Amino acid sequence: MAIVCKVAGRTDKGLVRPGNEDSLFLDGDHHVYAVCDGMGGAQAGEVASLTAAQILGVSFDHFQKELVEDDTLKIGYSFPKSGDILVKSIRLANREIHNRATGDLSLAGMGTTVVAVALESDLMSIAHVGDSRAYRITEKNLIPLTIDHSWVQELQDSQGIRLSEDEVSVGRNVITRALGVRKDVEVDYRLIKIKPGDKFLLCSDGLCGYADDDEIFDVVKRGDRDIEKIAELLVKSANERGGMDNVTVVVIEVEEVEESPVQPLDMMTLPSEDEQLLNAEDSWLAKIKEKQQQIEVDGNHEGSQSPTKKSTLIAIFAAFLIVVLVIIYFVAGK
Repeated sequence: MAIVCKVAGRTDKGLVRPGNEDSLFLDGDHHVYAVCDGMGGAQAGEVASLTAAQILGVSFDHFQKELVEDDTLKIGYSFPKSGDILVKSIRLANREIHNRATGDLSLAGMGTTVVAVALESDLMSIAHVGDSRAYRITEKNLIPLTIDHSWVQELQDSQGIRLSEDEVSVGRNVITRALGVRKDVEVDYRLIKIKPGDKFLLCSDGLCGYADDDEIFDVVKRGDRDIEKIAELLVKSANERGGMDNVTVVVIEVEEVEESPVQPLDMMTLPSEDEQLLNAEDSWLAKIKEKQQQIEVDGNHEGSQSPTKKSTLIAIFAAFLIVVLVIIYFVAGK
């Protein structure tokens, strides 16, 4: 029995920003879902978040076996197959965004957060960089599954300081990790067990940056266990609070799982890549770029063929209609 789940995703530019620099990634075929929150001048943030989503898509669509088996990309830990690919694709996304940002002045300084999950058997791999979050939704509350890579969070963790509302507001948007800002990246990873009926929430800080967990949970409860309604209400609530930022949410409901003996793993921070691994990632990015170009060419080819096919079908139908009319004419004449 394969894993079965329902998913609802929404993204909105909010009420203040001129565009949407968030990207939403929903891959129901491979049960991979992600929220990316881009940053950078002009449209660079949009480029960064979209690049991360595209790398995830190509990796799971076309390179699963190769990515798992390539020793040059070895993570150093034994993760489920989908978790292994998830981490490697996030590292590849970081490398691609960084390379593009350093090679194009118009994209300089761009980056993106990412929170992504991959489900298989009765397992959920969770990987994140930045301050986009994952939660488990229970009957009583939200349980955080990620820890923000932000100035506020790290100050509180390292020094045990509880900041005032004003201090939190000032440091809210200062993140300490993001994809693309460095040539290498530290990814946080954890593995949890899941069961039918479990619900999860992924979101950008356009939601969790302007409401605390209890306030978000109050909105979730109003959704009456309908994940589509929950997603809509969460985006609406963010806009009702001023819509100061882009907002993106994904709500996942697990329906069926296949039991496995694999045990959960506590959150860990994977070390950043060394030079040898970075070189291997650059080689992989060349393969991915080639595949993306091939997909684009194939898509254009199909698009260019479709008008011809349509014209042919119309011509065949017209000829058939003429034959029918001729037959009716002669029969009526007799």
